[in-house]
Amino acid sequence: MRVLVVEDEPKVAEFIQKGLQEQSHEVDVAYDGFIGQRMATSNTYDVIVMDVNLPQVNGLELCRRLRAERITVPVLMLTAFGTTDDKVSGFDAGADDYLVKPFEFRELLARLKALYKRGHDRQQQGDILRVGDLQINLDEKSVHRAGKKIDLTAKEFALLEYFIRNRNKVVSRVDIAEKVWEVSFDTGTNVIDVYVSLLRKKIDRDFDKKLLHTVVGMGYILREE
Repeated sequence: MRVLVVEDEPKVAEFIQKGLQEQSHEVDVAYDGFIGQRMATSNTYDVIVMDVNLPQVNGLELCRRLRAERITVPVLMLTAFGTTDDKVSGFDAGADDYLVKPFEFRELLARLKALYKRGHDRQQQGDILRVGDLQINLDEKSVHRAGKKIDLTAKEFALLEYFIRNRNKVVSRVDIAEKVWEVSFDTGTNVIDVYVSLLRKKIDRDFDKKLLHTVVGMGYILREE
């Protein structure tokens, strides 16, 4: 696994680099967002680890820039803040996972392996997924329904992809939290419900046939009839 670490704190960067190298992984380090962007766009990586608070270009903006350039490498965000709003901001910027400082190396390693596997599995699958007249292009990160283009945020796209891969199956909020966000949200948060509601409006509101349904007390289902 080849990893790019974008972290301005030398001790943290060294801690991550040393730990990954001891696991036989290849690691490059950038100490600010500008250099991180240059390295991410000129080299091929399996996973990128980046801090939110970076000099030159912060992690959120850096992630947005990479996604705008269609760089789809999985991104793990590091931050000292762990509120739901902070997580949502990271996911909206295009991050795939979120880890709060301080953290144990074994948790970081587990997260990176999961992101690597997900990215590798995606490369092995077809780049087009369809349910009825709805289709998403995994390479272009585009969504169309009945020929109409639908604009989604990065996290809405990931959520829709998860629903499509589990079409005709009820998925719980716990399933979504673990598989899409890959984090455990605090009890009582409604961030998943909010995202499902936003996604439903975009893919169903202008169409007679509704695809995304709520199963009371159980979760949600994307139904292909």
